[in-house]
Amino acid sequence: MEHQVDVAIIGAGQAGLAVGWYLRRRTDLSFVILDDQDAPGGAWRHTWPSLRLFSPATFSSLPGRLMPSTGAQNPDGAHVIDYLTDYETRYDLPVRRPVHVNAVHRHGEGFRLETTADTWSARAVVSATGTWSQPFWPTVPGRRTFRGTQVHCAHYAGPAPYDGKRVVVVGGANSGAQIAAEIAEVANLTWCLKGEPHWLPDEVDGRELFRVATERSRALAAGLPDPGGVAALGNIVVVPPVKRARDAGLLHSEPMFHRFTPTGIAWADGREQDVDAVIWCTGFRPALRHLRPLHVRDDNRSICIDGTASTTVDGLYLVGYGDWTGPGSATLIGVGPTAKATAAALQRRLVTPAPVPAC
Repeated sequence: MEHQVDVAIIGAGQAGLAVGWYLRRRTDLSFVILDDQDAPGGAWRHTWPSLRLFSPATFSSLPGRLMPSTGAQNPDGAHVIDYLTDYETRYDLPVRRPVHVNAVHRHGEGFRLETTADTWSARAVVSATGTWSQPFWPTVPGRRTFRGTQVHCAHYAGPAPYDGKRVVVVGGANSGAQIAAEIAEVANLTWCLKGEPHWLPDEVDGRELFRVATERSRALAAGLPDPGGVAALGNIVVVPPVKRARDAGLLHSEPMFHRFTPTGIAWADGREQDVDAVIWCTGFRPALRHLRPLHVRDDNRSICIDGTASTTVDGLYLVGYGDWTGPGSATLIGVGPTAKATAAALQRRLVTPAPVPAC
């Protein structure tokens, strides 16, 4: 069966839902949100149990509805999942799941989406698939010969399996610091990163990070000197568990090791260390395989956008992948403005709505 809509949104995480909310409230466009998960929550369904937001609940909300308070503690993943589930239902957003979009093709002046459940035609496409499904593993000599266990933080399930073991955590951003903090309580930790950890001031949380990112974006758009972004402050938010571990002297950093040995790791100076497990907190890449038929990347393998609109593929928008798609757009607090701008751009582009498909 083939369905037709004005806008197809790929991904029902926070970015896809925010765009859907603005399309529902501010436009007359027909749209669908295609999500490959079995249930609501997006990437939050796959985070490690101890992960917490950087801001209080009331400063971690999508447009239209405040996240319920959790008291003094910042929300955990389960609270975010409940919030996104309620958000999706409350605003009757047209989510179809589980539907995996295999490929997006040009079809006349619009697009054809090949999925695991029917085919969709759309006049415009919003890709909001995030990054969580594309963990980045750096190339380190000997990694495949190491006989211990290795896991990326995308699949880290908590500290219990590492109790009493010799564990290396790689990565100096927030995921590395948070996981290192809880591993240090149960295991012999080695925390490897490039350079020293860059702690944000203890009083800084996600609200300040979003403010700084927004100010930088506005300055650059106005042709003003670059005031420096979040990186000028630091890159590790000192959430309570990290603060406790740091202040207790449990978070000592080591330089990044040079290679693996069959039983451990070795540094460039020849020093070796036996370890049982390595946890890679080395970030993610945008999940964009479904866009390959569109050749969205330019000759330099970059993705160029104007706002959130692709400059290479007319009618394609990318939302929620990081600051390059809008200040703080990969966060709950930050995705609202870019979602709003995207919905407005779609309304301007698609003046004549297509008929609403029969369910």
